[in-house]
Amino acid sequence: MPELPIPSYDDILAASDRISGYAHITPVLTSRTINEFTGGEIYFKCENFQRAGAFKFRGACNSVFSLTDEEAAKGVATHSSGNHGQALALAARLRGIPAYIVMPENSPRVKVNAVKGYGAEVTFCESNQQARESTLHKIVEKSGATFIHPYDHFNVIAGQGTCALELLNQQQDLDAVFAPVGGGGLLSGTSITAKERPDAVMVFGAEPEKADDAYQSLKSGTLQRFDTTQTIADGLRTTLSERTFAIIQNYTDDIFTVGEQEIVDAMRLIWERMKIIIEPSCSVPVAALLNGRFDCSGKKIGVILTGGNVDLDHLPWQ
Repeated sequence: MPELPIPSYDDILAASDRISGYAHITPVLTSRTINEFTGGEIYFKCENFQRAGAFKFRGACNSVFSLTDEEAAKGVATHSSGNHGQALALAARLRGIPAYIVMPENSPRVKVNAVKGYGAEVTFCESNQQARESTLHKIVEKSGATFIHPYDHFNVIAGQGTCALELLNQQQDLDAVFAPVGGGGLLSGTSITAKERPDAVMVFGAEPEKADDAYQSLKSGTLQRFDTTQTIADGLRTTLSERTFAIIQNYTDDIFTVGEQEIVDAMRLIWERMKIIIEPSCSVPVAALLNGRFDCSGKKIGVILTGGNVDLDHLPWQ
C-alpha cells in the first residue's frame, strides 16, 4: 500500500493563510474553578465560537478553497453526523458552489437543520459506515462533486492544525495540548503543529471508553476499527484511518479514556461555571483532566473545546 501524504507544519501555515479571511480567530478562556479542581492552569481554545459552531470549519474551508475552479464548479460532497457537514456546507456557500451532505438518520436535529440552513442538499442514510459510503458514492457518481472526507484528507488535516497554531501563538508557554479524538483529523493536525514548531509541546488525545479505538490502536501498535459505538459523544463515534493513525502514532504522546458519566459531568461543569455551550465531544478531554488521567499540577495545559452544536431538547442530564 502506498504511503499516504501527510501535511507538514508548512502546509498548516499555508492553510492558516488560506482560511484567514473566512475563519474566526477564536478566544482562549480560563476558569479559576477548573484550575482549582485540576491543580494546573487550563487554557480553553473555544472553537465552539468558530463559524458553523465547531473547529471543523477550518478543515472544510481549507479544502474548499484549495479546489481548482473546474473542480469547485461541480461542488463538494461528504458524509457527516453533523459538524463536518455543517462546516462543508458553509464553506461551499462562501465559495458559491453546491454541497451534497449524506447524514445518518439519527443525526441530531440541530445539526441537520444547520446543514440545510447553509444551503446544502441533505440525503439521509442508515446509521452505519457502509450505508454512509454507499449513499455518498452514488451522489458523487451522479454529480461529479469532490469528496471531502471528514478527517482522512490532507487539506482537512492541515486546516484542523490551524487551531493549535492559533492556540500556541495566543498562549506561548503551554506544557501540553489536549484534544478529543474520533476520526483523528483534529488530533493529527494538532500533533503535527505542536511537535514541528521550534517550541514543541506535548500532545495528548482523549476518547470515550465506549469508543476507544484510537487508545487501543496506539497501545497495540495496530489500527483497530469498531463497527458501532454507543457513546454520548456523537462526534467521536468514528474510527481512525490509516493516515490519521500513522500521524498519531508518530506525533501524539498518549491517549486517555473517560467514562460516559464523566463526560456528562464535565460538560455540565463547563456550562455552569464558564457559562458557555459545549457539546459532549468537547468535554472528553476536560473529563480526562478533571478525573486525574493526567497530572496537571503546576502545568499549563491547552484544551481544544471543539464545538457547541447541542440539541437543546435532548440535554444529557435531563
